[in-house]
Parts: sequence; structure tokens; C-alpha cells
Amino acid sequence: MQESARWISTFLQAAAAEAGAARNTQLAYGRDLRDFAGWCDRNGLDFATLGQDRIEAYLLDLDAQGLARATRARRLASVRQMFRFAYAEGWRDSDPAARIAGPGKAAKLPQTLSPADVTALLDAARRTGRTKAERLRNTCLMELLYATGLRVTELVSLPVNAVRGDPRMILVNGKGNKDRMVPLSQPARTALTAWLAEWDRQASALRSARKPEPKALFPSRGKAGHLSRVGFFLALKEMAMTAGLDPTRVSPHVLRHAFATHLLEGGADLRAIQTLLGHADIGTTEIYTHVLEERLKALVLDHHPLSGT
Repeated sequence: MQESARWISTFLQAAAAEAGAARNTQLAYGRDLRDFAGWCDRNGLDFATLGQDRIEAYLLDLDAQGLARATRARRLASVRQMFRFAYAEGWRDSDPAARIAGPGKAAKLPQTLSPADVTALLDAARRTGRTKAERLRNTCLMELLYATGLRVTELVSLPVNAVRGDPRMILVNGKGNKDRMVPLSQPARTALTAWLAEWDRQASALRSARKPEPKALFPSRGKAGHLSRVGFFLALKEMAMTAGLDPTRVSPHVLRHAFATHLLEGGADLRAIQTLLGHADIGTTEIYTHVLEERLKALVLDHHPLSGT
């Protein structure tokens, strides 16, 4: 078990340094590989000598436990990455995971929201919060998210210096530590200006009390210094209820999907949407063409005069 822990630790360090793997990706790799290492240990196996059949047995065991196909596919992806790294480093003379096809992922279109749903959420943000400051913050969060399609981590961790000076575009540090520029809509800029005025008021009070002012646009007392993903998730659920929407249908990622889908419906170029979302592969962005196709099918089936015949 000690040797497998060393393999996992070294692989994770390399993934962080060389591949620029995001922190959440590293955590997922770590959880998956520790589960695999535990299974190997219980079955008297070690990473240096196990064969393809043992990895396949592990996958069968996961299936027997009732784990979802997507979870099994992710576990295999983590194991594959580690053994590919081990083979490249010369720890093994073969890669036992290279030829395993695995369970794959079920084809699933992303959930999204209609423009009317988003409008209701934006209106609700202006009314959600115990104080005026919270309402201004919530409005800014929502306007920025829908205007840019940022990932939730990118949004909550924005530094305040990135948005000073009423910018028309902002620089975002995204997945894999890659920077990209995203434009801001006029409603987002208006909400940002209002929130920055409140932010400056709070920062001035902190300076007067000889306390350091925050660096994040959406500060928090937590260790990270900015609003957490969970904190925003909970605020968004409250906004959804205020808007009269089913809160189980609303999440930061669903709003990112809405941003992309609505752009595509409006005629935006797929490559432009890829750049705005920060997707490394155009194939990831192409899922939104299928969302649009489903919408068009539903439109015909619901409204065509001959659809019921």
C-alpha cells in the first residue's frame, strides 16, 4: 500500500505541474486512485505487476456495487492516466490499462433554461438577500454569470483588480491555468459598477478599522478569501425559489449551458462560443448543437398543425 501511495502522489504532482490539472481534477484523480489502490491491497495486488485482467476485474466489482456508468468511466480514466504516466516514467515495461474500452458515458444532453427563466432569475437576484449589499452582490453574480458563461470557480474567485475601470472585457484565469478574455454586456457592467461602489464602501470601513481589504471581487471570511462554490450554489437555489422556478433545475453549470445555448440560438459561431467557454476541444462545445436540435424538434412537434396526425 505504501508503494501504491507513492505512485499516486508522484502522478498527482506531475499532473499538477505538467498538465496544469485544475485542483478539482486532482482531487477527483486522488479519490479514484485511492479507491483502486484499496481494492488492489485487499486482493493482494500491486501496481508494478498487475495485468489488464485485474483492472477489468476491478471494473466488474464497481458494476456489482451498483456504481453509475459515468462513475465507473471516470474511475477507469483515472487509472488509465496513472498507468500511462507509470509506463512513460519506466516504472513498468507495459501499460495494462491501454487496451481497456471501459463502460463509456451515457449520452446526455445538458440541462438548460429558457431566456424567460433566466430573466426571472435575474429579477429574483435583485430581491434576494437579507441586506442591500447582499442583493447588489447577488445581482452582480447573476449578471456576470449569464453574460460570460464562466465556470463557477472562475466566477467566485475573480480578483477585484480584474474588473476595475468599467471594462468591456475581462481577463479570466480558467481551467488548466489558461487565461482568456470574455466580453461584458451592458447589464453586467451596470451591476458590476453598483456592486463595486458597495465593495469600496466595505473596504473603506475595513481600512478604518486597520484591517486588510479583500482581494476578491466577492469576498468571504473563509480560508480562500472569496465566496465559496457552495455559498453561491445555496444563494442561487434561494433565487430560483424567489423566481418561482424548481430549484433542482437551477445550478451555476445550468446557467453556463443557458449562456452557450442562447448564443447558438441567436446565431453565434460555434468557434466563438468555444473561446468564450474556455473549451480546449471544439467537440465539447458541439454538444450545444444537439441541444438546439432537440429544441427545434420540440418546437415542430408542439406547434406544427400536422404533428398530431
